[in-house]
Amino acid sequence: MSRRPLIREVPPTSWFFRHPRYLRYMAREVTSVFVGAYCVLLVIAMQRLSAGPIAWQEFLGALRSPASIIFHLVAMAAAFYHAGTWFNATQKAMPLQIGEEFVPGAYISGAHYLVWAVLSLVVLYVAGVF
Repeated sequence: MSRRPLIREVPPTSWFFRHPRYLRYMAREVTSVFVGAYCVLLVIAMQRLSAGPIAWQEFLGALRSPASIIFHLVAMAAAFYHAGTWFNATQKAMPLQIGEEFVPGAYISGAHYLVWAVLSLVVLYVAGVF
């Protein structure tokens, strides 16, 4: 008696279009690419700053280009989506129990949003916006 080997079907690369939950998951994963690219931009900025005032001014000039402005807007939208989905996931990933009762998930997510807003205001104050 011979046995036929198990051959598994290779799933298509569009598997995440089958369900809205999978699509949201993949959208969140894609936003991390923009967050990482912005981190690389910050490292380049530090390198240009350390190279001297002329290199820094050239870097600032490049940041004023339309492509750079579009990249910053897309990266900001990606960072907002990434942070928002993470804050909403914390209530599931980190349930907080006090005594016998669990803290409602809205309180956990709300605390994250509140701290985000307060820290954003602090950064804007330190930057001289207010």
